[in-house]
Amino acid sequence: MRLTRYFLPVLKENPAEAQIVSHRLMLRAGMIRQQAAGIYSWLPLGLRVLRRIEQIVHEEQARAGHIPVLMPTLQSADLWRESGRYEDYGEEMLRIKDRHKRDLLYGPTNEEMITDIFRGHVNSYKDLPLTLYQIQWKFRDEIRPRFGVMRGREFLMKDGYNFDIDKDAAIHAYNRHMVSYLRTYERMGLTAIPMRAASGPIGGDNTHEFLVLAETGESEVFYDSAILDLKLGERVVDYDSREECEGIVQEWTAPYARTDETHDAALFDQIPEERRKSSRGIEVGQIFYFGTKYSEPMGAVVVNDKGERVPVHMGSHGIGVSRLLGAIIEASHDDRGIIWPEGVTPFPVGIVNLKQGDIATDGACEALYNTLISKGLEPLYDDRDDRAGAKFATMDLIGLPWRITVGPRGLANGMVELTCRRTGESQEMTPEAAVARLVQIYEKH
Repeated sequence: MRLTRYFLPVLKENPAEAQIVSHRLMLRAGMIRQQAAGIYSWLPLGLRVLRRIEQIVHEEQARAGHIPVLMPTLQSADLWRESGRYEDYGEEMLRIKDRHKRDLLYGPTNEEMITDIFRGHVNSYKDLPLTLYQIQWKFRDEIRPRFGVMRGREFLMKDGYNFDIDKDAAIHAYNRHMVSYLRTYERMGLTAIPMRAASGPIGGDNTHEFLVLAETGESEVFYDSAILDLKLGERVVDYDSREECEGIVQEWTAPYARTDETHDAALFDQIPEERRKSSRGIEVGQIFYFGTKYSEPMGAVVVNDKGERVPVHMGSHGIGVSRLLGAIIEASHDDRGIIWPEGVTPFPVGIVNLKQGDIATDGACEALYNTLISKGLEPLYDDRDDRAGAKFATMDLIGLPWRITVGPRGLANGMVELTCRRTGESQEMTPEAAVARLVQIYEKH
């Protein structure tokens, strides 16, 4: 993408309404624009990151054997009355009437609707286990929307729902989701800690939140620092193996990690003092097992192997897709701007032409641009007729992980400069070597 043909409305000054780093940088980098309190338009750069995060979520859900669906944003209030949640959910739910005076709601979550879909099509244990998920916009009428996409009213969410014949099978689904989420966050360059949490309006006895450590987090968290050393890396996981999934879950949940709602000071004090840590955390996902909470009142039953009609055991699993952009920025930035991890960057590399209009530099940039595209690495080419300082400032602000700088002085020796945004380290090399290095880096992502 050539910057002269792109829509990137960057701001030089910090917006007065932005209270936290991610909100400030997303506005300054031209990623979002506020349309109403807690409601944003996603501009091209922000949308590219959003789609990259969606892609990773879809890939890891497919790897775990989960099936995508898409449900409507508007739901019938009658379904929620069946489950008993219509009045209980509170004022965060946006309740509306259509022209025929029928009660509708803008869905904050989809347990009722997915249960209705299930009961209409599945009636035998032979069709289980089944896990369906979607990535869809939701609305919760926050009393005080703030912090940009971190606490907005409209947000993009992955929500998944498992249906199993009994508790043991449903707990395997729970474990399978925890493993798939751990891999999802790792691919995004995040360390997301699973923490024992309270279930809230979703319900159920088993639930873990995934939190990213950040000073601006809304939750106080307490954890054993040993958990920060755990990585799945390139480990191949058999998601059908109950033993393997349970083993990974035990590995990640054995170290103490809890939110303030479930914190146990006595247990925490048993950890060696040097590993006892407290911080703030940003919730980026949550998984629940809630048994027959929805299947019993809504009649989601199957015939088991004994010919008995039994309610299915269920769980739900959410990832805050749009919230993740804010969380990643909170965890990865400096005083110059965003630092995107390679897994979610909007463009893998930026090309900066130091002398636009010069035949040699223009030609070298065009050759790099076309070569990178042929390798599947679409760059953002700053081909504006502007000062070098302004070009560098834009690249630092939008946070692309790598930058290739092309100027007459280096080209005289057949060299360009490859710079790492995270470390600031630069290395002179041939254009061919720079492309080869980037291909090697992104093969892992």
